[in-house]
Amino acid sequence: MRLSRYFLPVLKENPAEAQIVSHRLMLRAGMIKQSAAGIYSWLPLGLKVLKNIENIVHEEQAKAGHLAMLMPTIQSADLWRESGRYDDYGEEMLRIKDRHGRDMLFTPTAEELITDIFRGHVTSYKDMPLTMYQIQWKFRDERRPRFGVMRGREFYMKDGYNFDLTKEDAMHAYNRHLVSYLRTYERMGLQAIPMRADSGPIGGDDTHEFLVLAETGESEVFYDSAVTDLTFGDRDINYDDKAQCQSIMEEFTTKYARTDETHDEALFSEVPQERRKVARGIEVGQIFYFGTKYSEAMGATVQDGDGKQVPVHMGSHGIGVSRLVGAIIEASHDDKGIIWPEGVTPFHCGIVNLKQGDAEADAACEDLYHQLTKAGLEPLYDDRNERAGGKFATMDLIGLPWRLTVGPRGLKNGVVELTCRKTGESEELTPQAAIAKVIAQYN
Repeated sequence: MRLSRYFLPVLKENPAEAQIVSHRLMLRAGMIKQSAAGIYSWLPLGLKVLKNIENIVHEEQAKAGHLAMLMPTIQSADLWRESGRYDDYGEEMLRIKDRHGRDMLFTPTAEELITDIFRGHVTSYKDMPLTMYQIQWKFRDERRPRFGVMRGREFYMKDGYNFDLTKEDAMHAYNRHLVSYLRTYERMGLQAIPMRADSGPIGGDDTHEFLVLAETGESEVFYDSAVTDLTFGDRDINYDDKAQCQSIMEEFTTKYARTDETHDEALFSEVPQERRKVARGIEVGQIFYFGTKYSEAMGATVQDGDGKQVPVHMGSHGIGVSRLVGAIIEASHDDKGIIWPEGVTPFHCGIVNLKQGDAEADAACEDLYHQLTKAGLEPLYDDRNERAGGKFATMDLIGLPWRLTVGPRGLKNGVVELTCRKTGESEELTPQAAIAKVIAQYN
């Protein structure tokens, strides 16, 4: 992509309405534009990051054996009356009527709808276990939407649902999700700590939230600092291996880590004092086991091995895909702008031409652009007739991990400049060596 042909409405000044870093930088970098309170249009740069995060989620769900599907954003209220949640959910639910006067709602979550799909097609334990998920827009009518995409009313979310014959099987699904989420977040350059949490309107006793530590987090969290030393790394996982998944779950959840709703001061006091930490966290996902809460209420039963009709055990598992864009920025930025991790960056590398119109510089930039593209990468070439300082400021603001700077002086010596956005370190390399180094970062 060439910047002269791209829609990137960057702002030089900080927007007055933006209270936190991610909201401010997303507006300044031309990633989003507010349409209404808590509702945003995703502009080209923002959409690219959103889709990169979505793709990582899809890839890790597929590795865990979970099946992608898509459900509608508008649901019938009758399903929610079956489960008993329609009147209990509160004012966050956007209730509407269609032209025939039927009660409808804009989906805040989809336990009822997926249970209705399951009960209509699955009758035997032989067709289980089954886990399906979607990545779809949701709406919750927050009283005070704020912080940009971090606490909006409309949001993009992965929500998955498991159906199992027994609690033991359902808890394996719970552990399987925990493992897949650890992999997912690390691929995005995040450390998301699983913390014992409150189930809220979803229900159930077993639930963990995944939180990224940040000063702007909406939740107060209490944890043993030893949990921040844990990394998932490049482990070989067999998701059908119950013992392996259970072992990883215990590894990452045994040490004290809880949100303020479930904090237990007595248990916390057993942690060595120097490791007791109180901070704030951003929720980026949550997993639940709620047993037969919905299956009993809605008649989702199967015939077991003894020929008896039994309600299935269920859980739900969510990742805030749009919220993750803000969370990554909160965790990775400096005073110049965003610093994207390689796994989610909208473009793999920026190319800055210091003297647009100079035949040698133009030719060198074109060659870099085509070679990177040929290698399967997507560079962003700043070919605008702008001052060098403005080009550098734009690249720093939008946060691409690597920048190639090309100018007549360097080309006379046969070199271009390669700069790492994260460290700020630059080195002069031949064009071929610079290209090889950028390609190596993504292979």
